[in-house]
Amino acid sequence: MDEKKIDIKVDEGVAVGLYSNLAAIRHSGEEFIFDFAFLSPDGPSGKLLSRIILCPAHAKRFLQALASNVQRFESERGPIDPGAAPPDMGYTH
Repeated sequence: MDEKKIDIKVDEGVAVGLYSNLAAIRHSGEEFIFDFAFLSPDGPSGKLLSRIILCPAHAKRFLQALASNVQRFESERGPIDPGAAPPDMGYTH
């Protein structure tokens, strides 16, 4: 099968990216919901930065791609210390 190249246009504001220090994941029978937030170090407040909703099949492919990238990162730079657990926000972390 021939691979097709995909040309994805990226808005400049999106290309800069956002910093998130908390990710929360929920799911229903039809989708996985990934919430990315920033929690302020000054207190218990924060801001939801982005919500990404994936179908189960794409969520599984995302998991495999993330695991592969973490493994490659650690083989090049050493183990990642996950640090302290994030605060309980009623989500699966």
